[in-house]
Amino acid sequence: MARHKVMSGHTSGDGVTEVAPWLVESWQRCLMNGQRPGDAVAFNTVRVGDVQAASHASHDLITAAKPIITQLLNAVADTRYFAVLTDAQGVVVDVNGPSIKHDKRAQNIARVGIDLSERAVGTTAIGGALKELQPVWLHQSEHFFECTQMYSCAGAPLIGPDGACVGMLDITGIDTPEHMALRHLVTHSAQRIENSLTLQRSHQLLVRLNWPGQQTGQDGDGLVCLDTDGFVTGANVAARNMLGYTQHGAAPHASDLFATPFEWLYDLANHSHGHTLETVPTWGGLRLSVASSRAIQSARHLPSHASSAHTATAASLRDIEAAVIRKAIDDARGNVAAAAKQLGISRATLYRRLGQTRGKTNASDPLGDEIR
Repeated sequence: MARHKVMSGHTSGDGVTEVAPWLVESWQRCLMNGQRPGDAVAFNTVRVGDVQAASHASHDLITAAKPIITQLLNAVADTRYFAVLTDAQGVVVDVNGPSIKHDKRAQNIARVGIDLSERAVGTTAIGGALKELQPVWLHQSEHFFECTQMYSCAGAPLIGPDGACVGMLDITGIDTPEHMALRHLVTHSAQRIENSLTLQRSHQLLVRLNWPGQQTGQDGDGLVCLDTDGFVTGANVAARNMLGYTQHGAAPHASDLFATPFEWLYDLANHSHGHTLETVPTWGGLRLSVASSRAIQSARHLPSHASSAHTATAASLRDIEAAVIRKAIDDARGNVAAAAKQLGISRATLYRRLGQTRGKTNASDPLGDEIR
Protein backbone atom coordinates (compact mmCIF):
# COMPACT_ATOMS: atom_id res chain seq x y z
CA MET A 1 0.00 0.00 0.00
CA ALA A 2 2.80 2.39 0.93
CA ARG A 3 4.69 1.67 -2.28
CA HIS A 4 1.58 2.16 -4.40
CA LYS A 5 0.72 5.47 -2.71
CA VAL A 6 4.24 6.89 -2.92
CA MET A 7 4.67 5.83 -6.53
CA SER A 8 1.35 7.55 -7.24
CA GLY A 9 2.59 10.80 -5.74
CA HIS A 10 1.13 10.59 -2.22
CA THR A 11 3.41 11.60 0.66
CA SER A 12 1.10 11.02 3.63
CA GLY A 13 -1.99 9.14 4.73
CA ASP A 14 -2.76 5.54 5.68
CA GLY A 15 0.05 3.16 4.79
CA VAL A 16 2.64 5.84 4.09
CA THR A 17 2.91 7.07 7.69
CA GLU A 18 3.58 3.54 8.93
CA VAL A 19 6.73 3.28 6.78
CA ALA A 20 10.08 4.62 8.02
CA PRO A 21 10.43 8.24 6.82
CA TRP A 22 13.90 7.60 5.38
CA LEU A 23 12.48 4.84 3.19
CA VAL A 24 9.71 7.04 1.79
CA GLU A 25 12.24 9.82 1.16
CA SER A 26 14.50 7.38 -0.71
CA TRP A 27 11.62 6.21 -2.94
CA GLN A 28 10.75 9.84 -3.65
CA ARG A 29 14.35 10.70 -4.57
CA CYS A 30 14.39 7.77 -7.00
CA LEU A 31 11.21 9.06 -8.65
CA MET A 32 12.67 12.57 -8.88
CA ASN A 33 15.76 11.08 -10.57
CA GLY A 34 13.48 9.75 -13.31
CA GLN A 35 13.62 6.14 -12.16
CA ARG A 36 10.56 3.89 -12.31
CA PRO A 37 9.99 0.69 -10.29
CA GLY A 38 9.64 -1.46 -13.42
CA ASP A 39 12.91 -0.31 -15.00
CA ALA A 40 15.78 -2.76 -15.51
CA VAL A 41 18.94 -2.25 -13.43
CA ALA A 42 22.25 -2.49 -15.30
CA PHE A 43 24.57 -2.97 -12.28
CA ASN A 44 27.28 -1.00 -14.02
CA THR A 45 30.94 -1.02 -13.11
CA VAL A 46 32.55 2.39 -12.71
CA ARG A 47 35.49 3.24 -14.97
CA VAL A 48 38.64 1.14 -14.56
CA GLY A 49 40.64 4.11 -13.32
CA ASP A 50 37.95 4.92 -10.77
CA VAL A 51 37.89 1.29 -9.58
CA GLN A 52 41.64 1.38 -9.01
CA ALA A 53 41.40 4.73 -7.25
CA ALA A 54 38.56 3.49 -5.01
CA SER A 55 40.46 0.33 -4.09
CA HIS A 56 43.65 2.28 -3.35
CA ALA A 57 41.81 4.87 -1.25
CA SER A 58 40.04 2.09 0.66
CA HIS A 59 43.18 0.03 1.36
CA ASP A 60 43.13 0.73 5.11
CA LEU A 61 39.40 0.01 5.27
CA ILE A 62 39.74 -3.30 3.42
CA THR A 63 42.65 -4.34 5.67
CA ALA A 64 40.77 -3.43 8.85
CA ALA A 65 37.59 -5.17 7.72
CA LYS A 66 39.06 -8.45 6.43
CA PRO A 67 39.40 -10.44 9.71
CA ILE A 68 36.12 -9.08 11.08
CA ILE A 69 34.18 -10.01 7.93
CA THR A 70 35.66 -13.52 8.18
CA GLN A 71 34.13 -13.84 11.65
CA LEU A 72 30.85 -12.33 10.40
CA LEU A 73 30.63 -14.96 7.66
CA ASN A 74 31.12 -17.67 10.26
CA ALA A 75 28.02 -16.34 12.05
CA VAL A 76 25.92 -16.50 8.85
CA ALA A 77 27.46 -19.68 7.44
CA ASP A 78 24.14 -21.58 7.27
CA THR A 79 22.01 -18.75 5.87
CA ARG A 80 23.36 -18.11 2.33
CA TYR A 81 24.00 -14.45 3.16
CA PHE A 82 27.18 -12.74 1.93
CA ALA A 83 29.08 -9.56 2.79
CA VAL A 84 29.70 -6.48 0.64
CA LEU A 85 32.05 -3.63 1.57
CA THR A 86 31.72 -0.29 -0.23
CA ASP A 87 33.43 3.08 -0.09
CA ALA A 88 31.61 6.27 0.94
CA GLN A 89 30.21 6.67 -2.60
CA GLY A 90 28.66 3.20 -2.66
CA VAL A 91 31.27 1.61 -4.96
CA VAL A 92 32.07 -2.00 -4.00
CA VAL A 93 35.67 -2.42 -2.81
CA ASP A 94 35.48 -5.97 -1.41
CA VAL A 95 33.09 -8.95 -1.39
CA ASN A 96 33.08 -12.12 0.70
CA GLY A 97 30.92 -15.22 0.97
CA PRO A 98 30.82 -18.72 -0.54
CA SER A 99 27.28 -18.29 -1.91
CA ILE A 100 28.38 -15.57 -4.35
CA LYS A 101 29.90 -17.87 -6.95
CA HIS A 102 26.81 -20.11 -7.07
CA ASP A 103 24.20 -17.44 -7.87
CA LYS A 104 24.26 -15.05 -10.85
CA ARG A 105 22.02 -12.65 -8.92
CA ALA A 106 24.68 -12.43 -6.21
CA GLN A 107 27.37 -11.82 -8.81
CA ASN A 108 25.37 -8.87 -10.14
CA ILE A 109 26.03 -6.89 -6.98
CA ALA A 110 29.01 -8.67 -5.42
CA ARG A 111 31.76 -7.50 -7.78
CA VAL A 112 34.49 -5.01 -6.98
CA GLY A 113 33.85 -1.78 -8.86
CA ILE A 114 30.03 -2.06 -9.07
CA ASP A 115 28.24 1.20 -8.29
CA LEU A 116 25.57 0.37 -5.69
CA SER A 117 24.68 3.94 -4.79
CA GLU A 118 21.04 4.98 -4.61
CA ARG A 119 21.34 6.89 -7.88
CA ALA A 120 22.57 3.74 -9.64
CA VAL A 121 20.43 0.96 -8.16
CA GLY A 122 17.65 2.72 -6.25
CA THR A 123 16.70 2.10 -2.63
CA THR A 124 18.95 -0.47 -0.94
CA ALA A 125 20.46 -0.95 2.51
CA ILE A 126 23.72 0.35 1.03
CA GLY A 127 22.25 3.64 -0.13
CA GLY A 128 20.17 3.91 3.04
CA ALA A 129 23.12 3.43 5.40
CA LEU A 130 25.28 5.92 3.48
CA LYS A 131 22.50 8.54 3.36
CA GLU A 132 21.20 8.17 6.92
CA LEU A 133 24.56 7.28 8.54
CA GLN A 134 22.63 4.80 10.66
CA PRO A 135 22.27 0.99 10.54
CA VAL A 136 19.29 -0.08 8.42
CA TRP A 137 17.38 -3.24 7.54
CA LEU A 138 15.68 -3.49 4.15
CA HIS A 139 13.00 -6.09 3.43
CA GLN A 140 12.74 -7.48 -0.08
CA SER A 141 9.67 -5.47 -1.09
CA GLU A 142 11.14 -2.23 0.27
CA HIS A 143 13.68 -1.99 -2.56
CA PHE A 144 12.68 0.61 -5.13
CA PHE A 145 13.17 -1.48 -8.26
CA GLU A 146 11.01 -4.57 -8.71
CA CYS A 147 13.96 -6.51 -10.15
CA THR A 148 15.93 -6.11 -6.90
CA GLN A 149 13.17 -7.31 -4.58
CA MET A 150 14.68 -10.76 -4.18
CA TYR A 151 17.41 -9.21 -1.99
CA SER A 152 17.18 -8.89 1.81
CA CYS A 153 19.89 -6.69 3.32
CA ALA A 154 21.24 -5.21 6.51
CA GLY A 155 23.72 -2.34 6.30
CA ALA A 156 25.72 -0.09 8.62
CA PRO A 157 27.89 2.96 7.86
CA LEU A 158 31.60 2.96 8.70
CA ILE A 159 32.90 6.14 10.35
CA GLY A 160 36.65 6.70 10.16
CA PRO A 161 39.04 8.04 12.82
CA ASP A 162 38.49 11.60 11.53
CA GLY A 163 34.73 11.40 12.06
CA ALA A 164 33.81 11.18 8.35
CA CYS A 165 32.04 8.27 6.65
CA VAL A 166 34.55 6.05 4.82
CA GLY A 167 32.15 3.40 3.55
CA MET A 168 29.57 0.84 4.65
CA LEU A 169 29.22 -2.85 5.45
CA ASP A 170 26.32 -4.81 3.96
CA ILE A 171 24.99 -8.33 4.54
CA THR A 172 22.72 -9.56 1.73
CA GLY A 173 20.69 -12.71 1.10
CA ILE A 174 18.73 -13.74 -2.01
CA ASP A 175 15.30 -15.39 -1.76
CA THR A 176 16.25 -16.64 1.68
CA PRO A 177 14.52 -16.28 5.06
CA GLU A 178 14.95 -12.84 6.56
CA HIS A 179 16.79 -12.59 9.88
CA MET A 180 16.24 -9.30 11.69
CA ALA A 181 19.14 -10.20 13.99
CA LEU A 182 21.47 -9.45 11.08
CA ARG A 183 20.95 -5.74 11.72
CA HIS A 184 22.56 -6.23 15.13
CA LEU A 185 25.34 -8.36 13.63
CA VAL A 186 26.22 -5.83 10.93
CA THR A 187 26.11 -2.97 13.47
CA HIS A 188 28.44 -4.81 15.85
CA SER A 189 30.80 -5.78 13.01
CA ALA A 190 30.88 -2.19 11.73
CA GLN A 191 31.79 -0.96 15.21
CA ARG A 192 34.71 -3.40 15.34
CA ILE A 193 35.92 -2.28 11.91
CA GLU A 194 35.79 1.35 13.05
CA ASN A 195 37.84 0.44 16.12
CA SER A 196 40.40 -1.32 13.95
CA LEU A 197 40.65 1.72 11.68
CA THR A 198 41.22 3.96 14.71
CA LEU A 199 43.97 1.72 16.08
CA GLN A 200 45.72 1.83 12.69
CA ARG A 201 46.30 5.56 13.19
CA SER A 202 49.81 6.61 14.15
CA HIS A 203 49.81 7.43 17.86
CA GLN A 204 52.00 7.56 20.93
CA LEU A 205 49.22 7.09 23.47
CA LEU A 206 45.93 5.17 23.33
CA VAL A 207 43.23 6.34 25.72
CA ARG A 208 40.31 3.97 26.35
CA LEU A 209 37.10 5.51 27.71
CA ASN A 210 33.94 4.22 29.30
CA TRP A 211 31.34 5.39 31.77
CA PRO A 212 32.07 4.93 35.49
CA GLY A 213 31.23 1.41 36.60
CA GLN A 214 32.05 -0.06 33.17
CA GLN A 215 35.26 -1.92 32.44
CA THR A 216 37.44 -1.03 29.46
CA GLY A 217 38.89 -3.51 27.00
CA GLN A 218 35.58 -4.16 25.21
CA ASP A 219 34.37 -3.40 21.67
CA GLY A 220 32.20 -0.60 23.05
CA ASP A 221 35.15 1.39 24.44
CA GLY A 222 35.77 4.91 23.33
CA LEU A 223 39.20 5.06 21.68
CA VAL A 224 41.28 8.24 21.44
CA CYS A 225 44.75 8.21 19.85
CA LEU A 226 47.16 10.98 20.86
CA ASP A 227 50.52 12.04 19.43
CA THR A 228 53.56 13.01 21.50
CA ASP A 229 52.26 16.55 22.06
CA GLY A 230 48.78 15.47 23.10
CA PHE A 231 46.94 16.18 19.84
CA VAL A 232 44.25 13.72 18.71
CA THR A 233 45.26 11.66 15.67
CA GLY A 234 42.07 9.61 15.63
CA ALA A 235 38.96 8.79 17.67
CA ASN A 236 36.17 6.26 17.21
CA VAL A 237 32.45 7.00 17.27
CA ALA A 238 32.03 5.88 20.89
CA ALA A 239 34.72 8.31 22.07
CA ARG A 240 33.19 11.17 20.11
CA ASN A 241 29.79 10.44 21.63
CA MET A 242 31.16 10.20 25.17
CA LEU A 243 33.13 13.42 24.83
CA GLY A 244 30.51 15.33 22.86
CA TYR A 245 33.18 15.86 20.22
CA THR A 246 31.72 15.79 16.70
CA GLN A 247 33.66 18.27 14.60
CA HIS A 248 35.83 17.27 11.66
CA GLY A 249 38.92 19.05 10.43
CA ALA A 250 41.70 20.30 12.69
CA ALA A 251 42.59 17.80 15.43
CA PRO A 252 41.71 18.93 18.96
CA HIS A 253 44.11 18.70 21.85
CA ALA A 254 43.58 16.33 24.77
CA SER A 255 43.26 19.32 27.10
CA ASP A 256 40.31 20.54 25.01
CA LEU A 257 38.51 17.25 25.78
CA PHE A 258 39.54 16.42 29.34
CA ALA A 259 39.43 18.89 32.23
CA THR A 260 42.83 17.77 33.47
CA PRO A 261 46.45 18.39 32.36
CA PHE A 262 47.02 16.16 29.35
CA GLU A 263 50.46 15.11 30.67
CA TRP A 264 48.62 13.15 33.36
CA LEU A 265 47.36 10.72 30.72
CA TYR A 266 50.95 9.89 29.78
CA ASP A 267 51.91 9.50 33.44
CA LEU A 268 48.98 7.11 33.92
CA ALA A 269 50.26 4.99 31.04
CA ASN A 270 53.78 4.95 32.47
CA HIS A 271 52.59 3.69 35.85
CA SER A 272 49.70 1.42 34.91
CA HIS A 273 50.59 0.05 31.45
CA GLY A 274 46.94 0.41 30.43
CA HIS A 275 45.55 -1.75 33.24
CA THR A 276 44.41 0.92 35.72
CA LEU A 277 41.13 2.79 35.45
CA GLU A 278 40.91 6.35 36.72
CA THR A 279 37.97 8.75 36.76
CA VAL A 280 38.54 11.91 34.73
CA PRO A 281 36.28 15.00 34.43
CA THR A 282 35.31 16.48 31.08
CA TRP A 283 34.69 20.15 30.40
CA GLY A 284 30.96 19.47 30.25
CA GLY A 285 30.92 18.36 33.89
CA LEU A 286 30.59 14.62 33.16
CA ARG A 287 33.09 12.03 34.33
CA LEU A 288 34.59 9.13 32.43
CA SER A 289 36.60 6.08 33.36
CA VAL A 290 39.94 6.21 31.56
CA ALA A 291 42.80 3.79 30.93
CA SER A 292 45.81 4.79 28.84
CA SER A 293 48.68 2.86 27.30
CA ARG A 294 51.63 3.80 25.17
CA ALA A 295 51.99 2.60 21.60
CA ILE A 296 54.43 -0.26 21.13
CA GLN A 297 56.55 1.97 18.88
CA SER A 298 56.68 5.08 21.04
CA ALA A 299 59.01 8.06 20.92
CA ARG A 300 61.21 6.62 23.66
CA HIS A 301 61.91 3.58 21.45
CA LEU A 302 63.02 5.61 18.45
CA PRO A 303 66.70 5.87 17.53
CA SER A 304 68.40 8.79 19.25
CA HIS A 305 68.87 10.75 16.00
CA ALA A 306 65.16 10.37 15.15
CA SER A 307 64.13 11.47 18.64
CA SER A 308 66.43 14.50 18.41
CA ALA A 309 65.04 15.47 15.02
CA HIS A 310 61.50 15.24 16.36
CA THR A 311 62.38 17.35 19.40
CA ALA A 312 64.04 20.00 17.23
CA THR A 313 61.05 20.15 14.89
CA ALA A 314 58.60 20.39 17.78
CA ALA A 315 60.65 23.17 19.39
CA SER A 316 60.77 25.08 16.10
CA LEU A 317 56.99 24.81 15.69
CA ARG A 318 56.45 25.99 19.26
CA ASP A 319 58.63 29.07 18.59
CA ILE A 320 56.52 29.93 15.54
CA GLU A 321 53.28 29.34 17.42
CA ALA A 322 54.45 31.48 20.34
CA ALA A 323 55.27 34.33 17.96
CA VAL A 324 51.86 34.10 16.29
CA ILE A 325 50.07 34.12 19.67
CA ARG A 326 52.08 37.10 20.90
CA LYS A 327 51.26 39.07 17.76
CA ALA A 328 47.56 38.24 18.04
CA ILE A 329 47.45 39.44 21.64
CA ASP A 330 49.42 42.57 20.77
CA ASP A 331 47.00 43.30 17.91
CA ALA A 332 44.10 42.78 20.31
CA ARG A 333 45.76 45.19 22.82
CA GLY A 334 46.00 42.49 25.45
CA ASN A 335 42.44 41.19 25.05
CA VAL A 336 42.97 37.43 25.25
CA ALA A 337 39.37 36.58 24.27
CA ALA A 338 39.62 38.72 21.13
CA ALA A 339 43.00 37.20 20.27
CA ALA A 340 41.61 33.67 20.65
CA LYS A 341 38.69 34.55 18.36
CA GLN A 342 41.09 35.98 15.77
CA LEU A 343 43.17 32.78 15.87
CA GLY A 344 40.08 30.57 15.63
CA ILE A 345 40.75 28.73 18.89
CA SER A 346 39.06 28.67 22.28
CA ARG A 347 40.24 30.88 25.11
CA ALA A 348 41.17 27.78 27.12
CA THR A 349 43.28 26.51 24.22
CA LEU A 350 45.07 29.86 23.92
CA TYR A 351 45.92 29.87 27.65
CA ARG A 352 47.20 26.30 27.37
CA ARG A 353 49.41 27.15 24.41
CA LEU A 354 50.65 30.23 26.22
CA GLY A 355 51.60 27.96 29.09
CA GLN A 356 53.57 25.71 26.72
CA THR A 357 55.74 28.71 25.80
CA ARG A 358 56.67 29.38 29.45
CA GLY A 359 60.21 28.26 28.93
CA LYS A 360 60.58 30.68 26.01
CA THR A 361 59.74 33.84 27.99
CA ASN A 362 61.94 36.14 30.01
CA ALA A 363 61.54 39.06 32.37
CA SER A 364 61.23 41.55 29.54
CA ASP A 365 58.52 39.57 27.75
CA PRO A 366 55.29 41.63 27.82
CA LEU A 367 53.36 38.36 28.22
CA GLY A 368 55.60 36.99 30.94
CA ASP A 369 53.35 37.85 33.87
CA GLU A 370 50.29 36.48 32.10
CA ILE A 371 52.07 33.24 31.17
CA ARG A 372 53.33 32.79 34.68
